[in-house]
Amino acid sequence: MSEIIGFSGSYSRPSKTRALVEAATLKAAQSTGLPHDVFDIGDLGPSLGGAQSLADLDQTGRALIDRLINAQAIVVGSPVYKGSYTGLFKHVFDLIDPAALHGKPVLLTATGGGDKHALVIEHQLRPLFGFFEAATVPTGIYANAAYFEGSEAVGQSVGARIDTAVAQLAAAIAATNRHHQPKAVNAA
Repeated sequence: MSEIIGFSGSYSRPSKTRALVEAATLKAAQSTGLPHDVFDIGDLGPSLGGAQSLADLDQTGRALIDRLINAQAIVVGSPVYKGSYTGLFKHVFDLIDPAALHGKPVLLTATGGGDKHALVIEHQLRPLFGFFEAATVPTGIYANAAYFEGSEAVGQSVGARIDTAVAQLAAAIAATNRHHQPKAVNAA
């Protein structure tokens, strides 16, 4: 589908992680002209915890995962607990076929209580999406609690990182579109 999907690995509402994912997804949609939507772990429904495959998800959860898989690009984010992404966030991606995200442009985000978690993007999220052979953009966005007022992102440095990452995501989407266009055939 020609849309950008934002996925937050937070179960909390309101959520700093969802706010960050929403900000990046909205900016990416505005930059590319693509429609967008954002959902989080809670939207996947109660069948997620016991699911051993995508077929075990209820209809709503399965439809959302299908949209994520079929999106033009995705923006993902997780809160950081004990130096890593959440267990349910990882469980969602454990259900997805390893080939399903191959080449898909992905923007990585994370939130945490302090700066000591900032490397989660490089040490946890990037390897996860590398396994899927997704096309993660070079700039990841990490925001600690100081960048938020309630659940709203307010830090200027985070805004600058969002701008940089979104420009990279837009370029990756354009490159993917060029790669998938039919080649012109020369008439002889």
